[in-house]
Amino acid sequence: MSTNLFIGAMVGLMVNAVIFGIGLIPILAIPALADIAKYLIPAWVVVTFAITPFIALAIAPRLRLRTWRARGMKGDIISG
Repeated sequence: MSTNLFIGAMVGLMVNAVIFGIGLIPILAIPALADIAKYLIPAWVVVTFAITPFIALAIAPRLRLRTWRARGMKGDIISG
């Protein structure tokens, strides 16, 4: 398993939770949507599972230490 894929899998859990929560709030808060929530919530679960890998794999390379070194960032834990 490549490092980016491993990081993407770990980030994907958090990304999925955030996206699900962002979408669930309007579904439950808007009265017109709350009436059909029994259809929208399962649909939203499917949508979040479908888009999570793409977002997580886009975030994963940015979380690697060598990416921060390549940008010239200093002050990481290793170099002080």
